Amino acid sequence: MQTYLDCLPCFLRQIINAVRQAKPDDSALHLEVVQQFCQNVPNLDLTLSPPALAGQIYAQLSSTAKTTDPFARIKREANARVMELLPELQKMVDSAPDPLRASLNISIIGNYIDAGIAHNFDWEEAIHKEDETSWAASAYSLFLKMIDQHKNIMILGDNSGEIGLDTLLVRQLKKLGMQITYVVREKPIINDATMDDARFVGMTELCEVISSGVDTPGTVLERCTREFLARMKETKLILSKGQGNFEALKDEWPGIFYAFKVKCPVVEKFTGRPVGSSIFAYI
Repeated sequence: MQTYLDCLPCFLRQIINAVRQAKPDDSALHLEVVQQFCQNVPNLDLTLSPPALAGQIYAQLSSTAKTTDPFARIKREANARVMELLPELQKMVDSAPDPLRASLNISIIGNYIDAGIAHNFDWEEAIHKEDETSWAASAYSLFLKMIDQHKNIMILGDNSGEIGLDTLLVRQLKKLGMQITYVVREKPIINDATMDDARFVGMTELCEVISSGVDTPGTVLERCTREFLARMKETKLILSKGQGNFEALKDEWPGIFYAFKVKCPVVEKFTGRPVGSSIFAYI
């Protein structure tokens, strides 16, 4: 998926937020980061996916602001809050008519936990209010069939906090005899999950966790390691979490299940589903 002109104001809003998170009292730095972004706009390659372009923009911000993880506090708080809620949510899953579908629903709602978006979604309220009726039923039926056919699944993770909710899904998949490989980013980018987040929420104790090698908010293939790409090619069943992974992979890698929340007008137009919709699709 290429970058659209409508993405540029979003990038600008994101870097302002990021530099304010990193250096809240340095107004001169805030202005410098904005000026650099505006100067670089004519050179941006809009044929790249939004995550690929975001990787370049955040690299420049990190260099200027001299910070590698501006959203570190937000990530810690999201992980901690999810860990507080997990016992209650596990009970919800266990008591559901279809525990796998219930855990996948919570996992998708967890994609709301995104420091890069303009909307402030109440993901905690959504967990108790949103059911699975908005999904594409055909995709879930296919997912169940492929689980029966393949005992290995690769989950491309997305955000911190969300990764904690993904442990509910991983537990259900393990009950079905699945071998799970969970994938995180190599380096901090926005509030995306890294190996540190995987350890904090206990994902590393549940399944194999590996890095894709990327420093972008999405699995941008040209930024992945050869080792990861080899593992991905070997895997017959892939579940991609998050809008960023969808933007990076939709036109590049056929045969993936996508599970995410529509969180911006560009993706709303692209998918035909309104902002706030749950997407579960096989493409």
